[in-house]
Amino acid sequence: MPNLRVALCQIDPWVGDLARNGDEVVRWTKQAVEAGAQLVAFPEMVLTGYPVEDLALRHSFVEASRGALVELAGRLADDGLGEVPVVVGYLGRSDHPSPRFNRPAGSPQNCAAVLHRGQVLTRFAKHHLPNYGVFDEFRWFVPGDQLPVLRLHGVDVALAICEDIWQDGGRVTAAREAGAGLLLVINGSPYERNKDDQRLELVRRRAAEAGCTLAYVNMVGGQDELVFDGDSIVVDADGRVLARSPQFEEHLLVLDLDLPAASSDHTDGLLLGDGLHLVRTELGDEPSPAPAEPLTADIAPRLSDEAEIWAALVSGTRAYVVKNGFASVLIGLSGGIDSALVAAIAVDAVGADNVHCVSMPSRYSSQHSRDDAAELARRTGLHFRTVPIAPMFDAYLSATELTGLAEENLQSRLRGTLLMAISNQEGHIVLAPGNKSELAVGYSTLYGDSVGAYGPIKDVYKSLVFRLARWRNEEAERRGEVPPIPENTITKPPSAELRPDQVDTDSLPDYDLLDTVLDHYIEGDQGRDAIVAAGFDPAVVDRVVRLVDTAEYKRRQYPPGPKISVKNFGRDRRLPITNRWRRG
Repeated sequence: MPNLRVALCQIDPWVGDLARNGDEVVRWTKQAVEAGAQLVAFPEMVLTGYPVEDLALRHSFVEASRGALVELAGRLADDGLGEVPVVVGYLGRSDHPSPRFNRPAGSPQNCAAVLHRGQVLTRFAKHHLPNYGVFDEFRWFVPGDQLPVLRLHGVDVALAICEDIWQDGGRVTAAREAGAGLLLVINGSPYERNKDDQRLELVRRRAAEAGCTLAYVNMVGGQDELVFDGDSIVVDADGRVLARSPQFEEHLLVLDLDLPAASSDHTDGLLLGDGLHLVRTELGDEPSPAPAEPLTADIAPRLSDEAEIWAALVSGTRAYVVKNGFASVLIGLSGGIDSALVAAIAVDAVGADNVHCVSMPSRYSSQHSRDDAAELARRTGLHFRTVPIAPMFDAYLSATELTGLAEENLQSRLRGTLLMAISNQEGHIVLAPGNKSELAVGYSTLYGDSVGAYGPIKDVYKSLVFRLARWRNEEAERRGEVPPIPENTITKPPSAELRPDQVDTDSLPDYDLLDTVLDHYIEGDQGRDAIVAAGFDPAVVDRVVRLVDTAEYKRRQYPPGPKISVKNFGRDRRLPITNRWRRG
């Protein structure tokens, strides 16, 4: 049985930075070749970054991507890496019109290519285009209609791109028809909770359907709201996991695979299932026997639920700050649980020396909250200062009569103005502290606590905020470090502290109840009657549904934040602002 040493390069591409991404492909290919790899694969659209969104509609960007691909093939050969085929994702265009989709020749495509001996040996486009959740690929691309198969060292390797295995049929069943010994899939699969389990089951099922070993390489890093967790996997046709990369880390996975010898005599152009045409590329080289000491890759352990979410929040925050050219962040640190968690995330993401926090007490700020903010700063080593807003607040009240909610919101808006002023003066990026529970019901002040360029816990319900805070402290103790978040911040009743003795439950149901109803309504897309039928108090459900529906305009104006749930506020959930439907 022939042996093939395969390298999966789980890396972090930057959208739009063709030069950097090309450099990374060369660097990681060199490492793979030094490890003896005979086939090297990179994630989906690694050359352009992913997703490129409407950049795909710019002719100049498409042509820059195509040109960078040709240049990359030459660079690999010039660096002595040209003898090993390299599979690279990029932004391409169609050669022929697509009447079915009413698109002309030259329309953008989500493509991949095989680079070998200084040439772009073969190109193909993604067949299944996702158009749900965070994906809008039918807006940008036209699908491909080929099944590319490489014959390398006596093995037939079929190639596919991400969604090609998330949908039934297509390249998976075509790979079986073509007699492939390996199905290699390049991916840009974003993270959400528990997706690693879902992904593993999918890969196992598709390997069985293809009747061959399946190698799945995914990207890591963050892009705006999306976070990519890696989790590259290799399984055999029986579903046995042969190798698995760690989550949220760049990683080179190299292993030897004993694969069936190529035996199919199917010819180019053969029509397979789903209208796919077989495109076979002969790369030559005799079958390789198993090496005396076969290389077996590790199966990285899975992270706990809290550790996985924490890594996603940290990765998303770090990517947004660094990739947008900022060196430091600014947070309004109140002493409450939300800003404390955001500060802890920021310290892990960019380092304490790059985190600047401001306490902005008003006449209603409790002394224990001020002390908690200062204590967090002491524990973590971040930069901390205090700027009271009481004089500004009094000046406003002397100029105009404000009471009730208007008076409360003025405090938040003064803090937002102050944060943006410091940001402008010192060049920090402001992080907004709002959580998903508050955003869902509109319990946030526009131009106040919604101020910022990024919201690290935007997709985190309040009950999960508390869980993550406790987990992060426990993790610090496990490492022999000082827990970053003061215990009093976690145990005291949450409060906006905008009026005397205020607590959140004055305005909202208990967070465990609220979050459960929100989960039904938002993630589950259940209507009012279905939620009541599940056993919830009709009055509570009616109130929550009304609050969620009337707060849509606020959420539209909130900054982006890392997606961790199946349905985040942003790319996933798109409801009209002006909307008279009130039955859930």
